[in-house]
Amino acid sequence: MLTERIRVLVRAHGRLADAALPADAADLYRAGLSSHASVNLMLAIEDAFDIEFPESYLKRSTFESINAIARAVEAITSEVSSTT
Repeated sequence: MLTERIRVLVRAHGRLADAALPADAADLYRAGLSSHASVNLMLAIEDAFDIEFPESYLKRSTFESINAIARAVEAITSEVSSTT
């Protein structure tokens, strides 16, 4: 499941203070995600899903929650597959 894959990446790269991740809809920044960690997380997601975040996705709201990240990955993946 997409959210589970993202959860693993958040756990590995998000540098959240608490080992237990918040719910999929919870604010990751409130849970401790820093701007620097969000960049590391973005790079890990790009590698894991073989995508590149377009500039329009490089905003706080894209990485606000596991659900928000999943929506972005799904949108980018569908954009890529529709152009090939």
